[in-house]
Amino acid sequence: MNHETYQMVPIGYVRRADQDIRLEILDAYRPALRQLDQFSHVMVFWWADKHDNQASRVVMQTEPPYAPGQICGVFATRAEYRPNPIAMTTCKLQGIDEENGIVRIADIDAYDGTGVVDLKAYFPVCDRVEAFRVPEWVSDWPEWMPEQGLGL
Repeated sequence: MNHETYQMVPIGYVRRADQDIRLEILDAYRPALRQLDQFSHVMVFWWADKHDNQASRVVMQTEPPYAPGQICGVFATRAEYRPNPIAMTTCKLQGIDEENGIVRIADIDAYDGTGVVDLKAYFPVCDRVEAFRVPEWVSDWPEWMPEQGLGL
């Protein structure tokens, strides 16, 4: 089996201080923030570094904490342990300081100091679907996540 490798580098880091949650973007990547402030949401791709180890990378099935008794392949979950610990959270933008590389967000399910590997503006036409299907074991979840932070 051919195993290619890919190089990923952080573009910034998650910073948490009480209710202040922000992404600190490194100098070289700050020009890429231009016009991001025109969007309400951003998809943050981050490296689940607490699970970047051989033991976590070989876990292929799990019992999700939100579905007791269900054994699922990790591709059917949002688990942080996976072959490549890439995670993604859609975040409400609360402000951007392009010059200083600060992206203020309402919330993210990543730890302080977690490396951010990419940002993508949220485009409803590409990033949501009208007709979807989920398994019974998550059917009681709300259709929409409650928004935190500042209103639109």
